[in-house]
Amino acid sequence: MRTSPFPRPLPALAAVLLAGALALTGCSSGGGDSGADSAAGAAKEAAPPAADDRPGAAGGDASGAKATAPPKAAATHVIRTASLTVQVEDVPKALDEARTTVENAGGYVGDEDTSRDEDGRERTRLELRVPVDAYQDVLDGLEGAGKLLHRGAKAEDVTDQVVDVESRVKSQRASVARVRELMDRATKLSDVVTLEGELSARQTELEALLAQQASLKDRTSLATITLSLSETPADEAAEDDDPGFTDALAGGWDAFVTMLRWLAVALGAVLPFAVVAALLALVWLRVVRPRLPRRTAATPAPAESPSPAARAEETGARD
Repeated sequence: MRTSPFPRPLPALAAVLLAGALALTGCSSGGGDSGADSAAGAAKEAAPPAADDRPGAAGGDASGAKATAPPKAAATHVIRTASLTVQVEDVPKALDEARTTVENAGGYVGDEDTSRDEDGRERTRLELRVPVDAYQDVLDGLEGAGKLLHRGAKAEDVTDQVVDVESRVKSQRASVARVRELMDRATKLSDVVTLEGELSARQTELEALLAQQASLKDRTSLATITLSLSETPADEAAEDDDPGFTDALAGGWDAFVTMLRWLAVALGAVLPFAVVAALLALVWLRVVRPRLPRRTAATPAPAESPSPAARAEETGARD
């Protein structure tokens, strides 16, 4: 059989066509993917914004509310003091009630002074410390314990002073910390001695500021109420009533007792002089008088009785 010197063209052409088809398939696939991506991007851009991205969403409202919220007002610091004078029928009972009221409100009783006046009526003075939140309620409760004679209240705003002390405390603490850092890094003895003196002075000033801050905190967190209790006079309730038999009897008895009291006082005043006078009289009668010389008085001679003849003549003369 005779063979041709040239190869057959069909297998080579088929290979070229297959490679071209594969190339076209890859290009069309890449174009489809890019088109899909473009379509997806366009759809995303055309889609409405999500709930978190919209200005009316919850997140947007929260941020907007925070931005437009008014600034928080600074706290005020006020020192409150009050004084009450109340007249009650029973001072010990009113005193116990005042203590109970203050302790129930979260406060405590400070200084206490009890005395009696010249009429025997009891008087008590208390210093009460109560929380500021319960200050008004406690004040109203103490007023209702009896007859109110006096009330005074005072409020002093010390906000600026509190803020100033807090700022100075913060600055002084930072200053003490800086001096301590310098002491840790100091290498010379002279520098250490100088820094120790400076640290001691700054710590002393810091302690004074802390004490002032504690005092302000105590006076602003607890109000001070000075309460004075006095007994009601016994005759005050019947001051306007007409006197009766018992009143007259009581008045007479009081007058009698008063008279006896004054007589006893007078007797007590005269008694020393009477004792001295009695002693002088006794000495005169027992000692001085017996020793005095006695005077003998001349006794007159008895008169002679007249004779019967003389008596007869005298009788005749009378006739």
